[in-house]
Amino acid sequence: MASNQQESHLNRARASLRQTMSWYSHRGNNQQLSHSEVQAAVRNELEVLSNTLEKLDQGVICIAAFGLVSRGKSAVLNALIGQKILQTGPLNGVTQWPKSVRWTPPVTNEAVSKVQVEFIDTPGLDEINGQARGEMAKQVARQADLILFVISGDITRTEYQALCELRQSQKPLILVFNKIDLYPEQDRQTIYQQLQNLGVNTTTGKRLEQLLSKDEIVMVAAEPAPIEVRVEWQDGRVSYEWEKPEPQIDDLRKKILNLLNKEGRSLLALNALVQAREAEANIASKTVDVLSAEADDLIWRYAQYKALAVALNPIAVLDVLGGTITDLALIRSLAKLYNLPITGYEAGKLLKTILFSGGGLLLGELGSSLFLGIGKSASALTTGENPSNIFTYGSTAIAQGGIAGYGAYVVGKAAKAYLEQGATWGQLGANTVITEILSQVESNTILYRLRQELQQKINL
Repeated sequence: MASNQQESHLNRARASLRQTMSWYSHRGNNQQLSHSEVQAAVRNELEVLSNTLEKLDQGVICIAAFGLVSRGKSAVLNALIGQKILQTGPLNGVTQWPKSVRWTPPVTNEAVSKVQVEFIDTPGLDEINGQARGEMAKQVARQADLILFVISGDITRTEYQALCELRQSQKPLILVFNKIDLYPEQDRQTIYQQLQNLGVNTTTGKRLEQLLSKDEIVMVAAEPAPIEVRVEWQDGRVSYEWEKPEPQIDDLRKKILNLLNKEGRSLLALNALVQAREAEANIASKTVDVLSAEADDLIWRYAQYKALAVALNPIAVLDVLGGTITDLALIRSLAKLYNLPITGYEAGKLLKTILFSGGGLLLGELGSSLFLGIGKSASALTTGENPSNIFTYGSTAIAQGGIAGYGAYVVGKAAKAYLEQGATWGQLGANTVITEILSQVESNTILYRLRQELQQKINL
């Protein structure tokens, strides 16, 4: 992916998150939303938004290592960094909680020079029991822009299940086959082929090759076992010493650097937007209870206004136009209640979307209202000649007003559901920018292969 395109994705994501932070800061001035319980409930989500924006500004790409105990996760990260920073050892469970360490990649080109890498080392997935393990994995996977799943031989049932669960996070994933120095070449290749040809998983119905392409499986020896070497001295003596070979990590390092070069900043932007979208959804769900009753009251009031405005207007077409203006005013009033800025043009677009997605119900309401309005106007014009037509006028006005009021109620409910999503919509909304990025990714990138799953996940 071109460097300038990646930079554009990053800038769009920054602008989106800054707008979101601005909107929610503005919402904090709303009397209802300043309710202490609501503020406490959404504090974590606002912190997520703030941290995500900071991560974008710093250009920090998170790479998380997962796997079972004794697979060499810490050793893999140490080998990539080139220093033994993370503790390793022969005992199981050396890593007891997620640990982070920063790495500045070697500058291979301009794109790589603009990012920092944060490696996250995690405890063995089989060390933590049940719910705690799943929650830890979800939290770290949510932060990660790239996942390394480390194995050290034939994949076990537990590893396969964990791999499938991590794949549900829709993040790029590299399967790292570590400790290859312990296997003869033929055995290595046999295991490598098996990793690409596993049977159907009974839970997901997917084969591993559908979860990972062959290019996403890398063989390494992060901390090779010492080997005994024969030493011949000048005086004819022969001795044997143990030497520790250099890590065989180049293939994995090259793959990571290539990914950072081709799509690193786009990956960072997309993950930040997905996190922002999830945070906004959580904020909306926690604040909706505070505002829901007031929003419903507002909808009912506008339904009554529209019913009266349409029923009492004797001029056909103008009564329908007045009803439409009432619908637009309702949408803008709901937006004001939620403290979301919305222009008249945006309100019109939303009303149009609601009308055409209503399965013909609301369009039918407009048609019926127009038809009754014409009849009502005709009755009004002939009332002087035939006083009995006033009854016809009144009954028609009541019917037209009832239909119009119901239409306003439907429009209000639909707009309420839409606005409760928060700032994910609009020109710089998270959904809009995510759609832009996914439409521009190139076919030879990991993001392209994940595009369909990402679109399904964010319900675009």
